[in-house]
Amino acid sequence: MSEFWLTEAQQEIRDSVERLCARFDAAYWRGCDQTGAFPQAFVDAFAEGGWIGMAMPAQFGGSGLGLTEAALVMQAVAQSGAGQTGASAVHMNIFGPMPLVKFGSAELRARAIPRLISREDRLCFGVTEPDSGLDTTNLKTRAVKKGDRYIINGRKIWTSVAQEANKILIVARTTPRDEVKKPTEGLSLFYADMTPGHVTATVIPKMGRKAVDSNSVFIDDLEVPVENLIGEEGKGFRYLLEGLNPERVLVATEAVGIGRCALARAADYAKTRVVFGRPIGQNQGIAHPLARAWAGLEAANLMAFKAAALHDAGKDCGAEANAAKYLAGEAAFAACETAVLTHGGMGYAQEYDVERFFREIMIARIAPVSREMILNYIAEKVLGLPKSY
Repeated sequence: MSEFWLTEAQQEIRDSVERLCARFDAAYWRGCDQTGAFPQAFVDAFAEGGWIGMAMPAQFGGSGLGLTEAALVMQAVAQSGAGQTGASAVHMNIFGPMPLVKFGSAELRARAIPRLISREDRLCFGVTEPDSGLDTTNLKTRAVKKGDRYIINGRKIWTSVAQEANKILIVARTTPRDEVKKPTEGLSLFYADMTPGHVTATVIPKMGRKAVDSNSVFIDDLEVPVENLIGEEGKGFRYLLEGLNPERVLVATEAVGIGRCALARAADYAKTRVVFGRPIGQNQGIAHPLARAWAGLEAANLMAFKAAALHDAGKDCGAEANAAKYLAGEAAFAACETAVLTHGGMGYAQEYDVERFFREIMIARIAPVSREMILNYIAEKVLGLPKSY
């Protein structure tokens, strides 16, 4: 991608995904939201189109594309009206396995990646814990090596798609925190089975994205073969960092997609809703907030794709990825709120969908990292201010 426009190949990718998404209309996504049914038909179509493996290495059956292309695909999904429900149903399997791709042994990669691409295996990610939150170095889940296996015990929370997954990337402490020089040391990353009786996932009821489950995961004496350790023992935190910036970029572009969709619905309504003998969009009190929302979304989008381009060029993109996630979350929230208010009382009605987007966009402001922690990062790493926490 050039700095401001798509290449012909990238436009073809976006067009293809948009055609796929067009098969799943607003009624489909509204039904998923209301019933909580996982959007399996959409995920199957997405996988059949080859998009699950788009960022995976060609040697394992993937397409070997970059973060820029992945961001285009995920934005197209979210913008189609699928929102967070559609994006979250496939998000984890696009870039989530990257620690495995980059740091797993040749044997583990050859065994695991083709099955993830084909959807024979479905993956979830166990990082966050109830008592540690964003303080990942303080997590309590332990992995103890016994012979040719690790025994893992602990608890994770907000683990998405754990009801659908049969595999889990799990972070656990292999060396107690008080026995390492730095708190970031002694954490290890494992590719494990969601073994019944040893891993129990309990759904967390939540305000939005009902169709894509979030879970508390309880791990009790889970056995993981030593060959399923990713990379070296004790270096799991460093491997996690490799995936943080891509995740922030994807969340940002998805948020922009949701904001754009909500904004388009609002603009259409403002053109056709007539009050006092004129369309409400003719009133600047309606038009200006919509225009302001568009400007915010497009500015955030440029930052997100700048971060993606830097990542694909092998350059540091930490500041840009974090800023993109922050800007997109705020801009998309403002756009979704404006969309609801533009519809007036009907914005509260499910049939117009903007209330669903408003509920779902909260995720982009909260996860995978809070706004405040992003501002802390920029203050320290970009502006050189003293660390505040």
